[in-house]
Amino acid sequence: MAKGINLELVKSPEDLGLLRRAWEHERVAFVPTMGALHEGHLSLVRQAKGLADKVLVSIFVNPLQFGPQEDLAKYPRTLDDDLILLRAAGADAAFLPATSTFYPAGFQTYVNNREMSLGLCGKVRPGHFDGVLTVVLKLLNLVRPQVALFGKKDYQQWRLIETMVRDLSLPVAIIGASTVREQDGVAMSSRNRYLSPALRAKAALIYRGLIAAKAAYALGSRDPEQLKVAFREVLAKEPDFEIQYVEVVTQEELRTPEPGGSEALVMIIACFLGGVRLIDNLELGTSA
Repeated sequence: MAKGINLELVKSPEDLGLLRRAWEHERVAFVPTMGALHEGHLSLVRQAKGLADKVLVSIFVNPLQFGPQEDLAKYPRTLDDDLILLRAAGADAAFLPATSTFYPAGFQTYVNNREMSLGLCGKVRPGHFDGVLTVVLKLLNLVRPQVALFGKKDYQQWRLIETMVRDLSLPVAIIGASTVREQDGVAMSSRNRYLSPALRAKAALIYRGLIAAKAAYALGSRDPEQLKVAFREVLAKEPDFEIQYVEVVTQEELRTPEPGGSEALVMIIACFLGGVRLIDNLELGTSA
């Protein structure tokens, strides 16, 4: 283990075990990340500090969740800046594993969700959530936190992790934290840095589309198709957008709502803007 300025740097599972033994009597909160940190991540760290005695953040670009045509090699890696931000936010330790030690030779065991992972991002990124759930389970087993925090921007991911923790009886509370947005409504994301200034300005239309759908909902529309049209009409003004999907589903189980039902709904979208894939969502309310 290496000492940073008030930030312990841990690079191997063995050293993480030593750290956890030193923290045996502390309440630990965990914030897993893939680095390229921004205010959304840091808000999780600050929230975690109010929930525990110690806060541990992992930085690991997980190869298992990238498909063969996706941007693993191009994913931003800004470790030095990330550590500066974590120190300022008050994190107590950072876990920085190497892929070779995290996934040893012969690794062959994966976590698979058979229902909730099939739609939305799971439909267009086959195998993605197997990689997400596998890495999160490994991290939770190593860190052994009492609480772990995930941003709601990755809504399906958050719900899948909640379900895994419930189904596998893991002794950790999962907290979903509200999406942190820029002043123009753009959801903070590590991928935003791929956008040119002109495209970054256009990205604000995503949130405007979500707000238009919520406004239609507030006026009484409960038909998912009508709510989707409200969203699509906003993005249709800008040809640089390619909508991959837009869905209205129940917040708890992420399934198509029953007509006349009373479950809370969420609109979840994925789109490409100048070739950059962006995701977002907005909770609407009940379907009654």
